Amino acid sequence: MNPVKKINPEKLKQIKLVLFDVDGTLLSDEGTIGEKSFTLIKELMKSDIKISLASGRLHSALVEIANSIGTSTPLISLDGALIKNGKGDIIVHKSALRKSIVNKSIELAEKYFVNIALCHSEAIYYTENNSLIPMILDKFGALYKEVESYNNFKDNTLEIVFAGDNRRTMEYLRDRLSFPFVFGTSVSFFRSHSHDNIYYLEIKKSGSTKADGLMRLLKHLRLKPEDAMVIGDWYNDIPMFETKAFKVAMANAVPELKRMADCVLTKTNNEDGISEILEALLNAKRKK
Repeated sequence: MNPVKKINPEKLKQIKLVLFDVDGTLLSDEGTIGEKSFTLIKELMKSDIKISLASGRLHSALVEIANSIGTSTPLISLDGALIKNGKGDIIVHKSALRKSIVNKSIELAEKYFVNIALCHSEAIYYTENNSLIPMILDKFGALYKEVESYNNFKDNTLEIVFAGDNRRTMEYLRDRLSFPFVFGTSVSFFRSHSHDNIYYLEIKKSGSTKADGLMRLLKHLRLKPEDAMVIGDWYNDIPMFETKAFKVAMANAVPELKRMADCVLTKTNNEDGISEILEALLNAKRKK
């Protein structure tokens, strides 16, 4: 039986915001939104459901998607470091790193010969010494810009990304940029999914998770966590699944996310899986 059919319609009637993860959820592996889901999203917005995105992508890599579906609701980018609408005239939250942390990160990268890039809302900046960055980073849809020096780009840095093939070195850098050596940072260390033997270290200001982004967006919209539906597939979606929002996991989601979900879809992102829950949501709204 389709698990979506088991959901209490009263739960769905309460939903006022649908928050999509992007890669592996809203988009297929080819970067497209399913035709059925696209139509359903449009119909849901006509029914006063707000639609937004929460992604590890840069803000600039979300704007085209937001424009295509016609949503004006602020978007959560870089896993919560920035919440801004597509036009850029509404900034709900911006969490830039302290300049001292940026300086220390650059010094460590140069000392240990590790690639480093500075992520801003519109582009990822790298220098000639870090020219491998565009080829080895998994930042979908990002604009990469080579600059002569990082000096003019240390302010407004939302995320610092290290990339290297020596796990021990990357783990050492992770420790040097975490408590107690550094205060106020959120550090993620993981292996690349698409590049063999490449490890990433991402540094953001504390309080920069998708869950933090969700709560700030809800406050801005004057909604409660129970008014939101979150849909995801990957580890960085776990914080959202720890909230009181209605949680939906894709068929292609990691096991941890499926265990936390209120509903697990039967189809993957390549099968327009989100259309299952969107159709159920629209039907529930129409039965009011």
